[in-house]
Amino acid sequence: MKPLVKWSAAALLALAVAGTAVLAGRRGALVQIVPVARTSIVQSVVATGRLNAPARMDIGAEVTATVLEVRVREGDSVKAGDVLIRLSDAEARAALTQARAALTEAQGRAVQQATVTAPVASQSALQAQATFTAAGRDFERTQELVAQGFFSQQKLDEARRALDTARSALQSAQVQAQSNQPSGVERTLAASRTEQAQAAVAVAQARLARLSITSPVDALVLTRSAEPGSMAQPGHVLLTLAAQGGTRIDANVDEKNLRLLTPNMPAKAVADAYPGQPFDAQLNYIAPAVDPQRGTVEVRLAVPNPPPFLRPDMTVSVELLGGVKKDTLVLPSGAVRDADREAPWALALQNGLAVRVPLKLGLRGVGAVEILSGLSQGDPVIPQTEKALPGDRVRPGPVVANDKRFEVPSGMLR
Repeated sequence: MKPLVKWSAAALLALAVAGTAVLAGRRGALVQIVPVARTSIVQSVVATGRLNAPARMDIGAEVTATVLEVRVREGDSVKAGDVLIRLSDAEARAALTQARAALTEAQGRAVQQATVTAPVASQSALQAQATFTAAGRDFERTQELVAQGFFSQQKLDEARRALDTARSALQSAQVQAQSNQPSGVERTLAASRTEQAQAAVAVAQARLARLSITSPVDALVLTRSAEPGSMAQPGHVLLTLAAQGGTRIDANVDEKNLRLLTPNMPAKAVADAYPGQPFDAQLNYIAPAVDPQRGTVEVRLAVPNPPPFLRPDMTVSVELLGGVKKDTLVLPSGAVRDADREAPWALALQNGLAVRVPLKLGLRGVGAVEILSGLSQGDPVIPQTEKALPGDRVRPGPVVANDKRFEVPSGMLR
C-alpha cells in the first residue's frame, strides 16, 4: 500500500502546481506600470560641446630669423598692436639706415637741381645767346671789311669759325636749360631717384616690421611654442591666440532632433568643471548639412554674458529649451512607443489586458513626453522594458514613480 500512497501524494502535488499555473495565467503576468502624471515639462535638446573663441589664430614668422624676445606667456591678455615676439633685426636695421641715407642723398640732389643746376643752366643759355649775337655782328663787320680790302680772307674765316662755335655753344646751353625746367628731363630724373629711394626705405621698413610680431586683435594667448634663441621659420606656429570679444559653444546634435531646433533658441549651459554654475546661451547657427558618418548636425551657440571662469576648449553640456508647459499630462519617454514615427502609441493596462492605445504627442523633454490625447491622468501604462504584448492578460506590479527630471528646473519658468 505504501507505493500507492506515494504516487497519490505526487499526483496531488502536480495537480496543485497545475492549478496554481492556471490560476496565475487567468490572473495575468505581473508587470511594472507607470501612471500618466500631470506635471511640468520642458521640451529640450541636450548636447555636449566645447567652448570656442570667435576666431583662433596661429601666429608665426614670415621670415627665417632667430627669436630674440618673447614678451607673452599662456593666459596673457594682449591688445591689438602689442608686440608679442621680436626676431633678430640687426641686418634689417642696417639696411633701413642705408636706405634712409640714400633717400637723403636723392632729396638733396633734387633740391640742388632745382635751386642750383637749373638757374645756372638758364644763365649759361643767356650768356651763350649774348656770345652768339656778338659773334654774328663781328662776322658781318669782318665780311664788309674784307670786301673793301681792309682784311684778308683769313680774317673772315676766323670770324666764321667763331660764329659757328658760338652757335653750337648756344644750342648746347639751350638744351641744358630746357632739361632743367620743371617739365624737363633732369627734373624728372631727380624726382624718379627720390621716389626710388623712398620705395627702398618702405621696403626696408617692411622687412624690419616683419621681425617684430604683433597681435592683430585683442586676444588671449593660448599656447607658446617659441623661446629666445630658437629659430623661427615660415609655417612654424610660435603662438596661438583666441580673439576676445565673444564666446561661443560648438556642439553636435543628433539629426533626429533637427526638427526641434529654431534660430535664436534659448539654452542653458553648464561647464563640466563648474557643474553648479549654469549660464545662458542662444542658438545662432545650424549647419546646412548633416554629418553622414556620425548622424549629427553642427550647431553654434552664442554666450552673451560669459562667466569669468570659462576657458577655451572647456567641455560644456547644453540644454536647448524649445518649449515649456507648467501643467500637462506627461509620460516617461520609455513608456511611449514609436515616438519618432507617424503613429506613436502606448501599451496601457485596461481591465487586466495590455491594450494598444494611439497617442498624440506634444513637447519632448529630457526623458519625458507630453501626452495631448489618448490617455488620462493616472492611467497605468506598461513601459517598453516589460515583455507584454497587446492582448496579453497582465496584472499590475510595482509602480514606477515619475522621474524628477520631468519637472521644470527652478528658474526656467520665469
